[in-house]
Formats: sequence, C-alpha cells, structure tokens
Amino acid sequence: MVDHFSKGCKLIPLKGLPSAMQTAEALFLHLFRNFGLPEDIVSDRGSQFTSRVWGSLCARLGIGVSLSSGYHPQSNGQEERLNQEIGRFLRSYCSREQHRWSEFLPWAEYTQNSLIHSLTGLTPFQCIVGYQPPLFPWSGEPSDVPAVEEWYQQRQEVWERAHVRLQWAVRRQRIQADRHRRPHPSYRVGQKVWLSTRNLHFKLPCRKLSPRFIMSQNR
Repeated sequence: MVDHFSKGCKLIPLKGLPSAMQTAEALFLHLFRNFGLPEDIVSDRGSQFTSRVWGSLCARLGIGVSLSSGYHPQSNGQEERLNQEIGRFLRSYCSREQHRWSEFLPWAEYTQNSLIHSLTGLTPFQCIVGYQPPLFPWSGEPSDVPAVEEWYQQRQEVWERAHVRLQWAVRRQRIQADRHRRPHPSYRVGQKVWLSTRNLHFKLPCRKLSPRFIMSQNR
C-alpha cells in the first residue's frame, strides 16, 4: 500500500490472493487502525476490488473506489513502481532462500520509507511523523550476548543491502521510464484527433475488419 501524499508504503505478506473481505481485514489491521480511513483507494482490477462486497463495504465506510484503467497500469503508477522496486530487491537478496522472502519485507519497508522522494524532497517518515527516525547505529560497541550480536550482524547486512538495492532500483526505474517518455501534445477544445481502437469494443461481427483508428473530437 502506498500513501498518495507522503509516498510512504506498507508492505503486507500474504499467503495467496485474498478475497475482498480478507483484503479489508488486512487494511484495517495494518492501516486503518493507525492512520484512519482514507478518502479514496486506487487499485487494479483484481477480482477482490471489482466484487460487490468490496464496493458495498467501501460505500458503507464512505471510501471512494478508483480502479486503474484497463491496459494502462500507469494510472496506478505509484504501486506499480513500488512492486517493481521491492521485487528487484527480493530477487537479488533472497533468490537462493525464497521461502524466507517475507522476513525481509519489514527491512525493505523501513528502507523505502527512509529514502528521499524526488517529488516531495522529503522522506515518507518526515511527511508522516514530521521527522526522520534515526537509522540503526551499526558502529556501536559489540554486545557480549552472542544471540544479540548474531541478530545485530544479520540485520546490519540486510539493512545495508536493502538500502543499496532499493536506491539502485529507484534510479534504474527512473532511467528506463524516461527513455519512453516524450513531451505531451497540446490539444485545443474542439480539435479532432485520431483515436486508436485497440482497447475499444465495437458491436461488429469481425474485429479484424473493424477500423484501427476513429476520428474523435477533444472536449
């Protein structure tokens, strides 16, 4: 889950695809009870988000429902980018220990929320709580308790690799996205444009013989 304002994230491991009610319960346990009810939830068109249960539940709580456009995942770009960044981190870190992937999520979340976002100029922690929590003091004196020292060393390695990998993933994602971007065309009201019919559904007997483009007037 990604907050639209602060860009902060909350990563929740699940055993499988949840139902609408299971999704709502996870949101309440990990989000609503800490931050309150949101005004609107943007999601993809998964079955749990298009079900009558989800729509009825959100309506009852006064939460707006916004579904991403089909064939256009950029309409939910924040979540899509976060998934890619976290996925790259998990593949690089626990590819040989895939059964432990959920153990690394809290560290990835802490790291992600400690990175300065290009849009806000602040870390998500600073936007949410007003300050950046101190990072872990890895340069401290070793503990004389073996179990504590072992835990400490393991977490230090995870933290350092998570921080480096996620920063690298953010830079790589930005470079790849910029390669496919070009200036937005400027349209005037009433101007006619050619509209692709790739994602439009016509009541015609043969898709192959249907027009590939139609003339549309900009409003």
